[in-house]
Amino acid sequence: MRPAPGRDVKTPASARIWDYLNHGKDNYMVDRYAADRMLSIAPDTHTLAGWCREFLNRSIHFVTDAGIGQIIDVGAGFPTEPYVHALARTINPHVTVSYIDYDPIVHAHCDALLATGPGLTALKDDIRNPHEVMDRLAVASLIDFNRPIAVLMTGVLDYVTDDEKPAEIMSTLRERMAPGSYLVMTHACTDSNDELRLQMIADTEGSPAEPNFRTRDQIETLIKGFAPIAPGLVTVQDALGSDLPPTSLVVLSAVCELD
Repeated sequence: MRPAPGRDVKTPASARIWDYLNHGKDNYMVDRYAADRMLSIAPDTHTLAGWCREFLNRSIHFVTDAGIGQIIDVGAGFPTEPYVHALARTINPHVTVSYIDYDPIVHAHCDALLATGPGLTALKDDIRNPHEVMDRLAVASLIDFNRPIAVLMTGVLDYVTDDEKPAEIMSTLRERMAPGSYLVMTHACTDSNDELRLQMIADTEGSPAEPNFRTRDQIETLIKGFAPIAPGLVTVQDALGSDLPPTSLVVLSAVCELD
């Protein structure tokens, strides 16, 4: 297992790279360097980052409108407005949200900015240990797994290596989720521009920010047992349904229901 991110300013972290791509301020020079190298090949990555966020925002509205009252945001990343709970509570003011991240700096931000009232919690946990995460949520009465939940996993499995058994992680989550639950996910695909893909790997090799690009078939395997809602497993652009142009970095997305 690769080490968790820390305060080492010489090692890139995925949360900080994406913070920079989303015009945030919680990033170091090493993160900006990796992101700028991406942008030198694929300037449209800035735009894609915004579309990924829009996909997440729309998905939060969708699952909350469908009656979900409990949300687990896995790999929450640095707090970015509009916050998950703020969006969900425009529909249901009683929605509970648990923000999960294994990055200690991210967790500190989430704890300070997001865990600000009843029904809002920030936990420093690693989804690579799914049983521990789910047990902690249940024991603390933060999540009632007998009721439907929504699990947000946007840009998470990309940083789980094959050796860390992502399919088993997803199987464990699925087994704990009640019927009527939802999964919201995105994952970088090998259909991405080869030069960009190889550079992203080379610039972050061995660090927590090293991405794991997977084929469409491999990504479909990860969500086996869930039923993708139309339009299914598609690019973020196609999910938004706005005739958006393709980008060099290809990110697949899906909102799935558990029957």
